[in-house]
Amino acid sequence: MPELPEVEIVKRSLFKMINKAKIIDVKIYNRNLRYKIPLTFRQSLIDEKFLKISRRSKYLIFYFRKKILLVHLGMSGKLLIMRESDNKIFKTSFYYDLNLIHKHNHIYFKLNNNLVLVYNDVRRFGFFKLYNTTKTDKIKFLKKLGLEPFSKKFNVKYFKEFTQKRKKNIKNLLMDQSFISGLGNIYVNEVLFMARIRPIRSCNDLSQHEIKKLISSTKKILKFSISKGGSSLKDFKNALGKSGVFQQFFYVYGRQNKNCSRISCKGKIKKILIANRSSFYCNKCQS
Repeated sequence: MPELPEVEIVKRSLFKMINKAKIIDVKIYNRNLRYKIPLTFRQSLIDEKFLKISRRSKYLIFYFRKKILLVHLGMSGKLLIMRESDNKIFKTSFYYDLNLIHKHNHIYFKLNNNLVLVYNDVRRFGFFKLYNTTKTDKIKFLKKLGLEPFSKKFNVKYFKEFTQKRKKNIKNLLMDQSFISGLGNIYVNEVLFMARIRPIRSCNDLSQHEIKKLISSTKKILKFSISKGGSSLKDFKNALGKSGVFQQFFYVYGRQNKNCSRISCKGKIKKILIANRSSFYCNKCQS
């Protein structure tokens, strides 16, 4: 599933190509996504202009004059830009070609700049929700989310107040979207390694120094991943078909039984299951 860095990169790619463009037609070939696309969807979007594109957690938010389109990519969803003339993804020396399976192209948004925004989703776990408001605090999917990791409010005080009466382990806390939104399994593993914290540690057992290290590691890992285009373990591509390369820099994720990435450490990467998710850590330098 695309996590915060991947969705942020899609947002930035789309902003360059479709912001201020107008939707002149919508073609829907399969309404059966996670939530069924309503019959009114097409007519409600024709002649609407993209005024702003933002991200909240793992959600993309498209702003129109009096409406918001909320998009979640699910496990395998992709938003792609295609040329109207030949239905091919833009090709430059900077972007990889992407061989799409066309039967999984479920929605086409035809724009007035001769581009087409295409939603492709093999597993169909993604969804589109259109709201007749421009206020995100009215949207139930967004109201329950915690702070953004880059927020200045994500600090020691916030951490201590949130965990005061909680006993969950630090791995599950970071996965909790009501605490910090946008983190998923890959990045939580990497953050904990950088912070030298073992994933099974109790969240209310961390020292102030460890909390500070955890917060700074979260921001560093996410910023670095965004700069590298995110990770592309399975299905993720950015809006122009380019894969991310952050997976080449993984410290622990998927590296079980390998030597620790830290030169000064003689430990091995171990794999355990926490809440039925694979968790990776160094048995020496993470305590």
